[in-house]
Amino acid sequence: MVTLSSAENALKSVYLGVVANQLNINANPLLAKIRRTSKDVCGKEIRKLAPFGINGGIGAGSETGELPQATGNNYVQFVSELKNLYGKIELSDKAIRSSTNNIGAFVDLLNDEMEGLVKASTFNLGRMLYGDGTGKLAKVVSYDSSTKAITCDKVKNLIEGMVIDIYSNTTKLNTKGVRITYVDRANKAVYINSEDYSSALNADDTFYVQGSKDFEITGIEGIFNNSTLYGLNKADYKWLNPYKSSTETEISDILIQRAIDFLDEISGSKINYISCSSAVRRAYQEYLGAYRRNIDICELEGGYKTITHNGIPVVADRFVDDDTMYLLNTDDFVLHELCDWKWLEGEDGKIIKQNANYPTYSATLVKYAELVCDRPNGQAKISNISSTVTNPFAQTNS
Repeated sequence: MVTLSSAENALKSVYLGVVANQLNINANPLLAKIRRTSKDVCGKEIRKLAPFGINGGIGAGSETGELPQATGNNYVQFVSELKNLYGKIELSDKAIRSSTNNIGAFVDLLNDEMEGLVKASTFNLGRMLYGDGTGKLAKVVSYDSSTKAITCDKVKNLIEGMVIDIYSNTTKLNTKGVRITYVDRANKAVYINSEDYSSALNADDTFYVQGSKDFEITGIEGIFNNSTLYGLNKADYKWLNPYKSSTETEISDILIQRAIDFLDEISGSKINYISCSSAVRRAYQEYLGAYRRNIDICELEGGYKTITHNGIPVVADRFVDDDTMYLLNTDDFVLHELCDWKWLEGEDGKIIKQNANYPTYSATLVKYAELVCDRPNGQAKISNISSTVTNPFAQTNS
């Protein structure tokens, strides 16, 4: 007979390990290459010493002259809060009772819930990985009061079913989570549940994942755009600034190699991962084809296959802006975590609990972690890259 107790045992012993592996390895090819550690976790914060420059105690002199002055290595302390990452499943009492005497039906019920949790978590982890830590999803460009279409600056971070908050500057406009009902990717328009929010929207209103504003991990974009990083002001520590190129240009091996050479010479960084939009990757494939070059393929951890630039994987990621390419040294990135994915337990050790005043039960998956780049100036971003097709959805629907 299926009981809540047997359901808890299944979530702990059967599903937890599988889900954790899927989120750590299979959620995103870049995430799979980033090292995880519990080092440098101090209470609720990450505190770690980051070296920069070189030891100054070197020099040359005469046979009997004064020796070089000894100077130690240069260090700064990076400080960042552990971010709280959650994933929640919900089961109705009716669904549980209807499968009490049917183990197969109950297993199907749990499988469906866990697959939905993994799908949602995978999307959000990938999105956060390329975000700036604020959780900003999109900005409103215009609102059509007749069709209720909300045109946004981009819709890459949005998906049907996502629950969002709407802000005007720093003011939250909605009282409860607003659910996205449809994303028109060809026209960069979004439709929301009018029962959740029926007011008109204005240009520059912004969308965030429900309750997540300013609480997400510091993703790749945070390294390039944030004025402060890990508690340090970039204006005071100019060596924190990474390589950025935004001059409009076409993709080429020379464009990529110029950034790689700069990082190698200035910071000693060895690029081992290139991430870009699918539009930029297609443009690069066209470039290689035009010069009749062989397109080499490599396989990454998790089974991902991709093209390469001089042996460096060039991976298309849905969350990278259409005109953008990142050149990264993944050895410089560490995901600091208090623990791996765990079920949130009450004082009684239970992970499945009834939702107050509702005939439903829920369980919450949790992880406390923060992404830290030890050498921000060892990374590069090339933006404003031109390509033949920037919106494949528009081409498909035309």
